[in-house]
Amino acid sequence: MAAEPVFDPFAPGYAADPYPHYARLRDRAPVHEHPLGFWIVSRYADVAALQRSSQSVDERYLTRLPTWKSDSDTLGKRNRIMGGLSLLDQDPPAHTRLRRLVARAFGPRAVQALRPRIEHHVAAALDRTAAAGGADVLAELAFPLPFAVISELLGIPVLDSTRLRELVSVLVLALEPLPDPALQARIRAADAEVLELVAEMIAWKRAHLGDDVLTRLIAAEHDGDVLDADELAAQVVLLYIAGHETTVNLLANGILALLRHPDQARQLRTGTAPDAVDELLRYDTPVHLMRRVTVTPFTAAGVEIPAGSWVVACLGAANRDPEFWGDDADHLRLDRPDAGRHLSFGAGIHHCLGASLARLEAEITFTAFVRRFPRAELLALDHNGRINVRGPARLTISV
Repeated sequence: MAAEPVFDPFAPGYAADPYPHYARLRDRAPVHEHPLGFWIVSRYADVAALQRSSQSVDERYLTRLPTWKSDSDTLGKRNRIMGGLSLLDQDPPAHTRLRRLVARAFGPRAVQALRPRIEHHVAAALDRTAAAGGADVLAELAFPLPFAVISELLGIPVLDSTRLRELVSVLVLALEPLPDPALQARIRAADAEVLELVAEMIAWKRAHLGDDVLTRLIAAEHDGDVLDADELAAQVVLLYIAGHETTVNLLANGILALLRHPDQARQLRTGTAPDAVDELLRYDTPVHLMRRVTVTPFTAAGVEIPAGSWVVACLGAANRDPEFWGDDADHLRLDRPDAGRHLSFGAGIHHCLGASLARLEAEITFTAFVRRFPRAELLALDHNGRINVRGPARLTISV
């Protein structure tokens, strides 16, 4: 009897297109324990339930340290980026406190106020692309736009934008599985350096308060509670990671999908696809994997995952699960009526705080792109080689 299939992101063909591999996972081993010491769930119902559950994000509940995601050979030794202080690494009540303080400064008014600036940045990038007859979408638009937007939202002059972008690109590798020791060292060094840069930004902002998110984070208070210096720095770094790297993939993956599906691009061009951003998020999610640590046993597809386990939820697989989405789950349909039920932004207490900003950037970018370049063609494509925060590294087009 053949061995039960397991999640293998290094399998032939996975890097170019992981979705056939995800289909096999859902069909043959939707819930299983991997030899590297973690569990994986891949069906929509199970991933959605895990997202909404009260399971933890804290490694201290692990009963054994999985090889999958370890930067220490000693159980319980914490070595998390941002000191483990960001919203990404906190459970209630600490998470509740931090999110309440951050959310008060990151509301819809601040996001919508950025619309004219986003439209300006997108139009300028498309003008340059038109003048050149084509461009690398990553270099011209998908990479610089989110970085400029999150910097403007925070209200800070980036002291060294090139270096900060480099450091954030290294930090996001902490979300990838199986980092080798040399990469772990690079991530820790980048973490220390970016926290120093952010501390300088915060010091500057304290002397130059304005109408911006960082000023509101500095002033954020609820019942006498405020963010301390380390917590504030951690949330700013998280906003750069979540507001930049994941949005880069959203924009690049979305433009790639529209180039490959000109019939769907025509729908968006004529304004008949109001759910386009959600469908593009479902079709090729910017983040493919999500982690939880079980505090109590968790049952998925009739299988009990014991407490103290590291669980990986495959968002990419769940977003294409035909049991939920129907027989056309692998097809891009910008008029899909339930596209907003995708799992790309998470759910429950860990629902993405920057979802409204990402949606706004994507809506403006996708609509402007298809209207400006109805005959755009894909010339070259290279993927970034990542398993989790996955997208193109180069996306060259002619217009």
